[in-house]
Amino acid sequence: MTFAYWTVAGLLALFYLYSGAVKTVWSRERLRPMMAWVDSMPLPAVRAIGAVEVLGALGLLLPPLTGIAPGLAVAAALGFVLLQLAATGVHLRMGDRQVALNVVLVVAAGAVAWLA
Repeated sequence: MTFAYWTVAGLLALFYLYSGAVKTVWSRERLRPMMAWVDSMPLPAVRAIGAVEVLGALGLLLPPLTGIAPGLAVAAALGFVLLQLAATGVHLRMGDRQVALNVVLVVAAGAVAWLA
């Protein structure tokens, strides 16, 4: 694994570990200021998205570190690409045109998939 992979994958994993953790434990009221979309989904779905993000973050790091099923890192990165494409669609459907973070995350996850 290259320095570029570990830099981008590490930053992406940190982002998704935090994002996923707060979605799994914070209340809807606490999430609402950061994520207005939480009102448009059932709370169990928000929790499930958080769990997927945490598992994906672990998938970026653990397989390459352990050497066990290193292809899972590519799958995790491609999963994040799909997740953010869907998230961009949700934002646009809700009239939220601020999707720059989503675009950055798609590019970063694509880079991780390519570098893995």
